[in-house]
Amino acid sequence: MNTTQKDFEIDLFKLARVLFTKSLVIILVALLVGSLVFVATFFLITPTYQATASIYVNNSSVSLGATRLTISNSELNASNNLVSTYIYILQSRTTLEDVIEQAALPYTFKELGKMIKATAVPNTAAFNVDVTSESPTEAELIANTIAKVLPERISEIVDGSNVRIIDYAIVPSGRSAPSYTKNTLIGCIIGAFLAVMIITIRFLIAEQNDVVIHSADELREMYPDLSILTLIPDMRLSEKKGYYYSSYYGGDKKKKEA
Repeated sequence: MNTTQKDFEIDLFKLARVLFTKSLVIILVALLVGSLVFVATFFLITPTYQATASIYVNNSSVSLGATRLTISNSELNASNNLVSTYIYILQSRTTLEDVIEQAALPYTFKELGKMIKATAVPNTAAFNVDVTSESPTEAELIANTIAKVLPERISEIVDGSNVRIIDYAIVPSGRSAPSYTKNTLIGCIIGAFLAVMIITIRFLIAEQNDVVIHSADELREMYPDLSILTLIPDMRLSEKKGYYYSSYYGGDKKKKEA
């Protein structure tokens, strides 16, 4: 670091050395935060389960008032529009209330709507219905009830509709969320980041408050018009570097005492 009366520069190599010497502290903090996140995830977050039903849609005719036109899906890329339409019908209040009634669910249609996610399968005329619940059996029940109710609802609304169930839902064997591994890893990354930030801030504060001139080069840079006549040796150097009289006399004294 170079300090003048006007400028404050950061020695990145020195900062890197400080971070390296504190690497054990950074690792310990990362592990501590990761462990806390794992414990919080395990005890405080209720696991959820996801069941999925796959549905195929098609419609070879479109009604425009009294006129009925027959077109192919490939010509107008109609399958994507149909999927969007059928997903909208699925998320409607009437459809969700039918599902609640048939499955005897203790939810309002708004609560049930938050548990359901429908997504189109790219480049196909199909979509998936994902149901997330705290109970794996309930998730399977809702998904299969939707697969039963939805074709009837669509046939009432869309003329010439053609709906087929590709796969019925099965009871999920494992939780869909939370991911203990993912959350713990995120906790470790956050812990390491916080440790690095704290060490860096303390380094910057210490460097900014450091008014000691550490070398002749630093003195020359700060006061280029002054000449250096002599240097005072650092008495803290080890005896192995041995060219200071303090080490010499210290060594003689130890020999005499021996």
